[in-house]
Amino acid sequence: MVPRYSRPAMTAIWSSENRYRIWWQIEVFAAEAMGRVGMIPEDDAATIRKAYDEDVLGDIDVPAIDAIEAVTKHDVIAFLTWAGEKLGPERRWLHQGMTSSDVLDTSLAVQLKQSADLLIEDLDALLAVLKRRAIEHKLTPTIGRSHGIHAEPVTFGLKLAQAYAEFDRNRARLKAARDDIATCAISGAVGTFANVDPAIEDHVAAELGLTPEPTSTQVIPRDRHAAYFAVLGVIASSIERLAVEVRHLQRTEVLEAEEYFSPGQKGSSAMPHKRNPVLTENLTGLARVVRSAVVPAMENVALWHERDISHSSVERFIGPDACITLDFALARLTSVMDKLLVYPDRMQRNMDRMGGLIHSQRVLLALTQAGLSREDSYALVQRNAMQVWESDGRLQLLDLLKADPDVTARLSDSQLEALFDLGYHLKRIATIFERVFGTGA
Repeated sequence: MVPRYSRPAMTAIWSSENRYRIWWQIEVFAAEAMGRVGMIPEDDAATIRKAYDEDVLGDIDVPAIDAIEAVTKHDVIAFLTWAGEKLGPERRWLHQGMTSSDVLDTSLAVQLKQSADLLIEDLDALLAVLKRRAIEHKLTPTIGRSHGIHAEPVTFGLKLAQAYAEFDRNRARLKAARDDIATCAISGAVGTFANVDPAIEDHVAAELGLTPEPTSTQVIPRDRHAAYFAVLGVIASSIERLAVEVRHLQRTEVLEAEEYFSPGQKGSSAMPHKRNPVLTENLTGLARVVRSAVVPAMENVALWHERDISHSSVERFIGPDACITLDFALARLTSVMDKLLVYPDRMQRNMDRMGGLIHSQRVLLALTQAGLSREDSYALVQRNAMQVWESDGRLQLLDLLKADPDVTARLSDSQLEALFDLGYHLKRIATIFERVFGTGA
């Protein structure tokens, strides 16, 4: 976790203090349930719960716990030792019949659930901005590009509507991953409940807003975690996709949109004229960091037998790093898109600079409808289009077509002129917007 790319709320979720408080909740709720089923004295269970309600732990003394761990070489034992010092004789019932993974895995599930809740809020904020900007530019014509080359007209709002739909799918994926990871395992050393009643797991799960893991080993199966981090990776890729779009549109020779450049901002230490897409470049890099968590999460699935510890060190990295970085990236992308400068006039000039080539398909279709084979129609349009291409837009496709007797034998000048109507390409935009945003968008 790098402070430069961190925000307070998500960072707090992954703090040692939050982790230890979740551990304390797990131990307290487990003891409370054990008292109810007769595993431990009910009075002692009530005393432990009273200590929790009165916050006898106070501030979590992380350095003190770390000092104990330096001796025990075991983080859960270190915490239990420190917490036990705040209790009386009833402390002997803490962790009764449980294994460390019951605490660690359930705690991690809570942190991942908390992180997902925050990331869903981030996505909601981004979706609101994308919807607003999409509607703002619903009918702002711009060129669509395939392979980086001018293809046919679209609208800038359509580009943003497509981004909205993608992030809306990501929201649904994250909600499903959140629900899938929100599981609790309090099942003992190898998941058999030999020394702990399943009712304990049910109670802890209910208190923490989790669901009981149907069948754990010593750990919650890591396919759940793999799916969670895979979704984070997909969201990161969507961030990069939109960021790369902005970067391309900000290139000097394109300049159809650009990041907001604030007063006093500097683009280069050497060249005072520079206005670089530094935020979207940064987002491209952050997306790589988030995606780097996906493969290790996948490799954590194949643990030995009922459990080994090879996953632990990995998750101590990828849990905070992926969640904190993605939280920051989503907030940054939201800000970029909210303030994005859009240049409709430049979009129009770029469309116009290739001499009408963007209408070539309409001519192809019209010639085919006029009786030519598709192959002959294609050849007629292409031989004229290549002249325009090689002239770098100095020639106009419409003029060449009007001068081509093989074309005019099939289509009149007025028919050809009608084929170069920009509005034709935008006639279904409203339908697409209704699909994405519903009626009235």
